[in-house]
Amino acid sequence: MENGERGYTEGNLGLKMIQVQNLKRIYVMGKVEVHALKGVSFDIEKGEYVAIMGPSGSGKSTLLHQLGLLDIPTSGEIMIDGVDVLSLSDHEKTIYRLTRLGYVFQEYAILGELTALENVYLPLLMMGKRRKEYINTSIGILETVGLGHRLHHLQHELSGGEQQRVAIARALVNEPKILFADEPCANLDSDSSKQILELFRKLNNELGQTIVMVTHEDWHKEYADRTIWLKDGLIEK
Repeated sequence: MENGERGYTEGNLGLKMIQVQNLKRIYVMGKVEVHALKGVSFDIEKGEYVAIMGPSGSGKSTLLHQLGLLDIPTSGEIMIDGVDVLSLSDHEKTIYRLTRLGYVFQEYAILGELTALENVYLPLLMMGKRRKEYINTSIGILETVGLGHRLHHLQHELSGGEQQRVAIARALVNEPKILFADEPCANLDSDSSKQILELFRKLNNELGQTIVMVTHEDWHKEYADRTIWLKDGLIEK
């Protein structure tokens, strides 16, 4: 991708959103130690769209879970926007995740008994926002992801691609510093996958949204600014 097409602007170059140093994650399974991450170091700039790729078992999702504060690394450092997030207490991490980070998973993870709008405004409701604010904000985000006409539809009334768009809108509603996506197209057909990836590209280009996406499909990397390749818990190239 040419520099002029990148989602992060020249003014953001050199401004680090994520800094990772010698990150390791060891899982103990009985008497066996599984070294999922073996000392990973890299930076991600503000407004950059990065794909994390590698074969099955390479540590992709493990890495994303460490960056998203969904798991605790065995050792190493993670700085997000200048904050040493690993030094935060459990309560502080919970607040940080709720107010600073957004997550999209392959399972969609939206609630079937709620409408698209209700699913999206749920995080703002939990944050204590006023009704008018969380409804208007959520409608705006759903319009941004192309679902302004599906506000009051339930999960079973939405296609897989539309359900994933609801999940993306919910992840964006708190204006996160980083959007983490773990195999967001795994349960979608090729056309729906392309629509989701084009939406990520749009959000990155137009909003300057920092995006970190795990994927195993080689053609997905065409949408990102840069690819981090993992193999056996290490950065390969």
